Amino acid sequence: MNSFTYSYPTKVYFGEKAATKNLPAELAKTGKTVMLAYGGGSIKKNGVYDELVGILKEAGKEIVEFTGIMSNPTYVKVQEGARLAKEKNVGFILAVGGGSVIDCCKIVSAQAKSDTDIWKMEFDEHRFPMEFIPMGAVVTAFGTGAEMNCGAVITHEEKNLKNGVMGAFYDFAILDPEYTMTMPMNQVISGAFDSLSHSMETYMGSPREVNYSDEINEATQRNIIRNIRATLIDPADRQARSELVWAAAMAENGILKLGKVTDFQCHMLEHQLGAYTDCNHGLGLAVLHPVLYRHMMPEANRQFARLAAEVWGVSPDGKSEAELAESFITALSDFIKEIGLPTTLAEMGIADVDLEAIAKSTIRTDGCVKKFTDEELLAVLKECI
Repeated sequence: MNSFTYSYPTKVYFGEKAATKNLPAELAKTGKTVMLAYGGGSIKKNGVYDELVGILKEAGKEIVEFTGIMSNPTYVKVQEGARLAKEKNVGFILAVGGGSVIDCCKIVSAQAKSDTDIWKMEFDEHRFPMEFIPMGAVVTAFGTGAEMNCGAVITHEEKNLKNGVMGAFYDFAILDPEYTMTMPMNQVISGAFDSLSHSMETYMGSPREVNYSDEINEATQRNIIRNIRATLIDPADRQARSELVWAAAMAENGILKLGKVTDFQCHMLEHQLGAYTDCNHGLGLAVLHPVLYRHMMPEANRQFARLAAEVWGVSPDGKSEAELAESFITALSDFIKEIGLPTTLAEMGIADVDLEAIAKSTIRTDGCVKKFTDEELLAVLKECI
């Protein structure tokens, strides 16, 4: 394994009634004015909004609402939130929702404490924010694991870039699986596939020999696959949902990444696809992964072969490494079809898009076993159409 230092700042409250049991004590540590951030208003339909507002009022907090955070949060929306936080002298941010809301608030938290444009700071000056408004997250839509790290995926529409931006860690995260039970099933499955993708992208990094982090990762992948299937059989299965919610957090809380340089090349390609199309992230990953992985052969065959045997249960008897690697991609492709995710961009309604611009603007990651050229990424995208 590579050298690492591990320390984690986010306290997790997991389980039934986690908000009512633990949020009052956390709010006692915060300032008077709390920004309540959420998306399109689903939390008002499922009762979460009323519950949290009641807790905030009981704690004597003044509530500033920051609403309308979109599924692919934009930099314009980040700046709107930062302006509101400054204007209202917000002392604490409570982000309620899925990865989009949670990511957006990480950068709002940083921008509200800086007079320097965060995008310019990070991408032009190569500096990172050091001061933040304290935050807590209440997860109502799982998959991204965004509550467990300080990175945020933000779309800069003027630049046609969807990039990872570094922001604040959450002081605490509330994960009550019951809050996710009203998610539409297509969102449940696409979110869970994002968790699987995070795990695969970490696994495919270096070192590429068998290591402890990857062995934990294999168990995480098996768990996600098993519980996606269980959820499709019985959408009301609380145990399966609890497992998926925690697996999503595990995939992004750093545990699987200890001693690793991660891959995430598929994510980078999907981010730019999203910058140009505003497509659903999990669905885009489902389309891209098998095609990109075929283009990673034979460089990635050793890890693909291990995944076939250790995650997908393919017997290695009588098979070469290349044959096992091929069986992994087949198993992944078949699973994507089995769980009802798209296999082409056309199925997602994507046809008329500048594939060449997407390929050229995609970040190339250090951890990927194959160093893709613009032409190779363009070939991947054309196959996906």
